[in-house]
Amino acid sequence: MILPKPRQIQHGTGSFVLDATTQIQADDASRAAADALRRAFPLIAQSQTGSANAATITLSVDSERLGPEAYDLTVADERIEITGGDAAGVFYGVQSLRQLLPADAFADAATSAQSWEIPQVRITDQPAFRWRGVLLDVARHFMPKQFVLKLIDLLALHKLNVLHLHLTDDQGWRLEVEKYPKLTEIGAWRPETLVGHAHRPESEYEFDGTPHGGCYTAQDIRDIVSYATERFVTVVPEIDMPGHMLAAIASYPELGNGLKEPKVWTRWGICDQVLNVEDSTLDFCRDVLAEVMRLFPSQYIHCGGDECPKAEWRASEAVQRRIRELGLTGTDGRTPEDALQMWFTGQMASYLADHGRRFVGWDEVLEGGGPDRLPGNVVVMSWRSEAGGIEAARSGLDVVMAPCQYVYLDYYQSEDHEAEPLAIGGLTPLSKVYDYRVIPAELDTDESARRHVLGAQAQLWTEYVPTPEHAEYMLFPRLCAFAEAVWRDTSQGVDPYERFVAERLRPHLARLDALGVNYRAL
Repeated sequence: MILPKPRQIQHGTGSFVLDATTQIQADDASRAAADALRRAFPLIAQSQTGSANAATITLSVDSERLGPEAYDLTVADERIEITGGDAAGVFYGVQSLRQLLPADAFADAATSAQSWEIPQVRITDQPAFRWRGVLLDVARHFMPKQFVLKLIDLLALHKLNVLHLHLTDDQGWRLEVEKYPKLTEIGAWRPETLVGHAHRPESEYEFDGTPHGGCYTAQDIRDIVSYATERFVTVVPEIDMPGHMLAAIASYPELGNGLKEPKVWTRWGICDQVLNVEDSTLDFCRDVLAEVMRLFPSQYIHCGGDECPKAEWRASEAVQRRIRELGLTGTDGRTPEDALQMWFTGQMASYLADHGRRFVGWDEVLEGGGPDRLPGNVVVMSWRSEAGGIEAARSGLDVVMAPCQYVYLDYYQSEDHEAEPLAIGGLTPLSKVYDYRVIPAELDTDESARRHVLGAQAQLWTEYVPTPEHAEYMLFPRLCAFAEAVWRDTSQGVDPYERFVAERLRPHLARLDALGVNYRAL
């Protein structure tokens, strides 16, 4: 019943009784896991000393015996031992321990329980991939901080370890930047929002007439990052550039190409207004990234790079002059404007590298000349298909697989669209997410390329997801299936989908009920 399924599990016949006399013993490296244990079981929160004969939960790190994020969990009659390869491993052992209890233990009312029985078991476990991520788009529809914190708790429960926040787009800028206050004074708000689907003639468009917006203050971000760090979740920020930047251009029009009046976008799709490439604009981007690095300790900083239309660059005399000055030319079907975007990517990647960080970009960053033209520390997030990730991995770049065909959670969950909330399109049923293989079949025999696949990430874009409740409906239970897909070692075989649902997912839904998650019913 543990989800994601552990690599090895052996069941015993007795049980451990957890109550107010239970002692927790933790080494220094396991303090965060001990705190998580006390949060989960408040009845032992104050139990620091007691009888020498009291039942004991021991938490420790043994990096010589176990690898990163790995753990051993043993439950016997009078003791529980969790040993991790690192602090994260111990924490994941605690998450598995929680799932050995009835679903009621996850409810707020469980704080009044006097004792719990935990069945005897021995678990040996570790993840197959180190990047097990989820993207939450807070730019199209702002999501309150409290929901982000709740989502972090849910990621941790499922042993997912990256929260990618899509903080900026044409429809809204969500991050406070002290040097540029108009980004949130103007860019964080749109006057209204398109009603219904964007895939219809513009003559049929209707708008709700209601302003929408919001932003995270620097303190909000510090709170989110701290909360995530305690739960071994890395928050990866995304500032999308040079396209998807209309909210910034509306705030500071000098960032644009001056060909159209810039206003925060009220519709969905790809806006043709993009950044210019003046030195002052690149300085703006560096300034924003400096603030991002100050707030987010993540080694990885996402700079988007996707869906950047080139029409304004082709029409702008200033941009064309810059292309000539840089000596950029198109080759192999690529245009000089494609080469310009790769040059822009290189500028931002070098700036981040100079500050000890790594540039992450969507697979369009490959288009200006191929992966060999990118700095070696760039990470490619392959979303349009697996092809970009395969190309990048074979060229020696690290890759996060995020193919829309398998792990886009803004897609419909069934073919019966009338029974589902409005979605952007596509179809990603639960079974498809569960069956997803992180390593593409094309790389099965290419060990050098396989090593560059860091893991995978599921995406929730929010054009058609206006509330936290709707977000939960789109995320769960598909995120439960994704957690299995990105944790498991497929070389050991994969349970059939029907077995996953019957043995692990259905019991797990009772936990989501106890946690107040608005998941989609099976």
